[in-house]
Amino acid sequence: MRRIGLISDTHGLLRPAAVEFLRGCERIIHAGDIGGGALLDALAALAPVTAVRGNNDSEAEIAALPQTTQLEVGPVRLYVLHDLKQLAVSPSALGVNVVVSGHSHRPLVEEREGVLYVNPGSAGRRRFKLPISVGELLIDGREVMPRVVELDG
Repeated sequence: MRRIGLISDTHGLLRPAAVEFLRGCERIIHAGDIGGGALLDALAALAPVTAVRGNNDSEAEIAALPQTTQLEVGPVRLYVLHDLKQLAVSPSALGVNVVVSGHSHRPLVEEREGVLYVNPGSAGRRRFKLPISVGELLIDGREVMPRVVELDG
């Protein structure tokens, strides 16, 4: 079983509870609005990081990140972007099994047309009354078990 950590919309704040949740992951995916290279460095101390640029990531070291990326975890193909509304491809046509996004600050786990969509929500500063959360993908062969966990604010 492979464990992939999901985090998004940190906006420069890496909460200790998020670090504890992500500890032990094989890889961490950050779905944008990172808030600085130091935050990525802190995550990289836990596991290799795959990150995309969010609409608020303008610092030079972060602005160089791609807007989208794909990766494979065994036979499972993941597509990562910040804002799901900017999805300009057909995930199923690309053979994508899971789309990971952020931006809305709203946790989401939903399957559409055979593709799993996961947004871990926001792990940064609270926005409105939305939860502070992170997520994970547990991958066993082709089976993907998503989970979003609310952190104490």
